[in-house]
Amino acid sequence: MSTGYPLLLVVAAALIDSEGRVLVQQRAPDRSMPGLWEFPGGKVEPGETPEHALARELVEELGVTVAPSAFSPLAFASEALGERHLLLLLYAAREWRGEPMALDASAIRWVNVEEMRTLAMPPADVPLVEALAALSLVPA
Repeated sequence: MSTGYPLLLVVAAALIDSEGRVLVQQRAPDRSMPGLWEFPGGKVEPGETPEHALARELVEELGVTVAPSAFSPLAFASEALGERHLLLLLYAAREWRGEPMALDASAIRWVNVEEMRTLAMPPADVPLVEALAALSLVPA
């Protein structure tokens, strides 16, 4: 059964550092859901694969370079979002070039899963935290 809502395909990254922490960013005040913490990423543009879209978004949002082949599919979330339906694909990455900076957010933080559970996050990001909890985030 169709809902009639257009599908919004979004990709996000769980950048995992050598200590098993994950990078999250705080949404800017001029965005929807301001102040909430989320995984960095964004919309998949027409003609892009999810991995190439995520690599592009991480350059734009954090100033880091990740090879599309370095992303490992991790989990997804499906969430009604106003007049659209959001499908959020979460990928893990342990290798990147550059030092992450908050280029498109109010702030960034490295957090463990327990800390992540205490953060205010968009509804689509919340179930992804539990997917990360099930993953062994110890150094590879």
